[in-house]
Amino acid sequence: MAHCGSDNEHDPNARSVTAATTAILAASLPVQDRESLPLYAALDRVLAEDVLAPADVPAWPNSAMDGYALRSEDLGSARRVIGKAFAGHPFTGRVGPGECVRIMTGAVLPEGADAVLIQEQAEIHADMVTPSAPVAAKANVRFAGEDLRQGAIAFPAGTLLRPARLGVLAALGVSEVSVYRRLRVAFFSTGDELRPLGATLGSGQIYDSNRYTLHAMLSRLDCEVFDLGRVADEPAALEAALQQAAGMADMVITTGGVSVGDADYISGLLQSLGQVNFWKINMKPGRPLAFGQLGAATFFGLPGNPVSMIVTFYQFVRPAILKRMGSLGPWLPLTLRLPLAEALRKKPGRTDFQRGRLLRSETGLQVAGVGAQSSHILSGMAHADCFIVLPAESAGAAAGEWVDVQILEGLV
Repeated sequence: MAHCGSDNEHDPNARSVTAATTAILAASLPVQDRESLPLYAALDRVLAEDVLAPADVPAWPNSAMDGYALRSEDLGSARRVIGKAFAGHPFTGRVGPGECVRIMTGAVLPEGADAVLIQEQAEIHADMVTPSAPVAAKANVRFAGEDLRQGAIAFPAGTLLRPARLGVLAALGVSEVSVYRRLRVAFFSTGDELRPLGATLGSGQIYDSNRYTLHAMLSRLDCEVFDLGRVADEPAALEAALQQAAGMADMVITTGGVSVGDADYISGLLQSLGQVNFWKINMKPGRPLAFGQLGAATFFGLPGNPVSMIVTFYQFVRPAILKRMGSLGPWLPLTLRLPLAEALRKKPGRTDFQRGRLLRSETGLQVAGVGAQSSHILSGMAHADCFIVLPAESAGAAAGEWVDVQILEGLV
């Protein structure tokens, strides 16, 4: 079913968001299997072992600026230019008293020189150069090992390989890395009202949008994704789908069917097929959530309402996936404190994840709601770049009040 269950504002049996997150992460054990990949194929994978710097980075002292390599002890006297040094084409002689070498950024600092005079401070007459300002020792020089020393840990095991990190590894000459294998995630949606795209909708029927959203969120995490489609609200069909999913994946996710309706069978089936904590989470949207173990697979039963599904995915499933991938973290969304541009309404009782948008002003960042906050309004979620997190005991927040904001830029 695609409904989300009762909308009561408080349930004394519901777990807090913090307690649920803590329990889920504690049960989310990293995969151990690993594989070797060429660097080009390693984006968004997680290192399975430390990478040590095989040599100093930089490997030799070099110039940070275009100018003239010289001896600082010669002070302000004129120097005679005795050669040139370019990146990849070093000057092979030695800089002596009263001498300098024309040098370009990145070029090896010649022997005998200990500083670089930037060209804007050089007075040039024929082949003589006179500094217009004092040049201190080590000025405008990048020294060997300044970035990384040979044998130092460049990146520890558990590092998620983002583009700049791949660049560092390439700069070290690393062409292949040991990474944990991709996490296998199987999912399906439940509900007799769901129809595939392209079908003609009858009365009470809706398109199965959750599968597309869920597939995209899992793909962003570089999971190996198995979409098992829509499964009818029939115990036998659901049991077969759960067993199939558990046999192929490290994690199984369903959407819908975890509430208290007459046709919500997921929680009951989990009790017989695996281990389950059927939680009511003290949050809005997304109160019903099933979490447990299905054979060797981690199981999440997410709400059917589109926004509830997305909110619970980012609060609970995404952190669990990151940890199971072997990532060192942080696993939870980045949270900032920002002032509200407008008042927000809320009833006390549940932690509220209101969909928000970041606003740039002359005084800095602010945050505002996206409008209607009902859990079936997916367009509001599509225009959001953050969640505004209002505590359970809160009765709303006034304009100008500082609130916790989870940044979703690049995630949704």
